[in-house]
Amino acid sequence: MLCLRAESGWKGGCVEQRSPLACRTLGIYIGQMLDHSSRPSSPPHIPMDALSEVLQDFRLSGVNYGRCELRHPWSIAFPQQPLLRFHFASQGPCWIHTEVQGWQELHAGDLVLLPQGIAHRLASAPDVMGDSLKGCQVTKLGSNVCEVVREGTGATSTLFCGSMALGACALNPLITLMPPIIKGCDVAVNDPIVSPLLAAMTAEAAQPQMGSATILSRMADLLTARLIRCWVNCTGAPTTGWLAAIRDPHIGRALAAMHRDPGHNWTLESLAGLAGQSRSIFAERFSAVLGEGAARYLARLRMQLARELLGQSGMSVAEVATRLGYESEASFARAFKRITSVSPGVVRRTISGRTDMDFGF
Repeated sequence: MLCLRAESGWKGGCVEQRSPLACRTLGIYIGQMLDHSSRPSSPPHIPMDALSEVLQDFRLSGVNYGRCELRHPWSIAFPQQPLLRFHFASQGPCWIHTEVQGWQELHAGDLVLLPQGIAHRLASAPDVMGDSLKGCQVTKLGSNVCEVVREGTGATSTLFCGSMALGACALNPLITLMPPIIKGCDVAVNDPIVSPLLAAMTAEAAQPQMGSATILSRMADLLTARLIRCWVNCTGAPTTGWLAAIRDPHIGRALAAMHRDPGHNWTLESLAGLAGQSRSIFAERFSAVLGEGAARYLARLRMQLARELLGQSGMSVAEVATRLGYESEASFARAFKRITSVSPGVVRRTISGRTDMDFGF
């Protein structure tokens, strides 16, 4: 069980107190950055690790949020879904139940992430059952934000809930490796941003103003990305698998490049060049860590993305083929059927439109 919580008066040792001289130096540095950004010359390349390279393109799509004010007693069930879910408890009584871990109490400032969208239940107390959502007043605040209110005389629980999909499949292998529920401060104890950000979300959710829903959703995006990174940093070092590969100083660079641009005409030679290794050493190392060759991995990555594009974006088969770097629709269709055992046309007809998440409920 992993935890995130905003603590009032937080005094974590990771917030660095800068001297006036350091602040002036930082201001000069930022000014130079802004000045250079207006010049035609390209900015200097800043090397980054492979995980940062993947997280750089972290985007949430199909995001739906709900700000909830629920009077005790209340209970809401959340079915299994192939999307990430999160719940942020701003104030009031709140418990979460999962089949694996049973009932867990959420305190004010707690954030829970369910990476694989497992079935669970939220309630004001463990003994409250039923479906309280039917008795709630739901008001649309925008295309993807709702306000959920349940009247009553009991204690008020203020929650901010969300249901989200990754904007690209770059992080899908990592999400699969994560635990079904992440709750608590353990994973982010050394992150200087998470605790203050959770405190800001608490204040924003407690006293909503114009634009609060948008501000909260942006905070949720940032929190999710940082939480994923914190979990990776807290996890032990495996010797094989995707996490080991993305951490590898050589394989990781090639893996990140494939995820960032799966439609590029990648060759074993070009990937080995990115990895800074010979063709033979790279091929052997890639297979040893990931259990399959680079060509096979890239093909599966492309087909995973193709399923998403065919099912939710409304793109034609030809458009998807072009986007993923195939010379013809026919060659793409053959590759798609070889890997997925179905034709792209069947996927496009059977998975139509974006997923209706009803802002996570």
